[in-house]
Amino acid sequence: MMAEYRQQDARPGPGTSRRRVVAAAAVAPLLAAVSTGARAQSAGTAKGRGRELVRPVPTVLSDWKGVADALGRTGDMKRNVMYHTGFARRDLAVLSHGVRVRPALALAAHMAFVRYADGGTMVMGDMVVTEAELQGFADVLHQRGIEQTALHKHLLAQRPDVWWMHIHAHGHDPVALARGLRAALDRTGTPPPARPTPSVRPRPLDLDTAGIDAALGVKGSIDDGIYKSLFVRRETVTDGDRVLPPGLGSTTAINWQPLGGGRAAVSGDCCLVAREVQDVLAALRGAGAELVELHNHGLRDEPRLFFVHFWAVGDAVKLARGLRAAVAATDVRPVTED
Repeated sequence: MMAEYRQQDARPGPGTSRRRVVAAAAVAPLLAAVSTGARAQSAGTAKGRGRELVRPVPTVLSDWKGVADALGRTGDMKRNVMYHTGFARRDLAVLSHGVRVRPALALAAHMAFVRYADGGTMVMGDMVVTEAELQGFADVLHQRGIEQTALHKHLLAQRPDVWWMHIHAHGHDPVALARGLRAALDRTGTPPPARPTPSVRPRPLDLDTAGIDAALGVKGSIDDGIYKSLFVRRETVTDGDRVLPPGLGSTTAINWQPLGGGRAAVSGDCCLVAREVQDVLAALRGAGAELVELHNHGLRDEPRLFFVHFWAVGDAVKLARGLRAAVAATDVRPVTED
């Protein structure tokens, strides 16, 4: 139709001005250039999708000593490929719906470093910052070349206001990446790591953890007085040309804080793809959970992942039975924290 229109418009006839003929002649090369550019862009995109993916390689704790020194705290290994460091905001006294939130329930930030076959290192994670700390923290990340990929809250009706900043960076010098993170952390009140304590068996929680496990279909674990139920996506998830280790950026986590009498405060985060979103939202509401946030954590993940944060208070086993429907609506598998 456009070509036909140009031909008709370009033929001088009664009432056709020379200006219209000149304009049509000028537009034709531009349209041809746009069409050629679109074809080239399409070909480039197709070629990009067929690129070879870079996979993570196993590492050991000693490989990350420089990172630990730069961060000022030691971490641990997850699944033999992720060097993981936690940053619990034990300095904050946060209330949500009248519940005093323990750090491990919803105030524990994490960073994971992964080595890749091409010698590069990727770091991904999130940090908990107060509203007063937020802008300065973001400024330092920009200065150090560390990407900010998401900004949101995990809690409703919270006092004081706290935010979660997700970050991403890649480079060939993991210590430099760690120094950049440390510079940003130093703009916050994040406390130094707690003094190590002798390894002892965690004390039993005032929760029917066996009932929670049976209801959700996963064996949970105890972390600083919080019971945690974890699942990971079954698909292979990539970030650009990097294959992400299972669970990195693709975890469904349901955290349980005992309130006494078998009751719990629950802070959860479901990882899902677009076609699962509406079923999960409906299942969460059906379980009596309050919706907090629906958002992305990354910028270049495939498949595109969404995260639904939720909050609930009530009988723990009853909540777990209701939340099972939300988990079942997603393509995840249960895991035990290691």
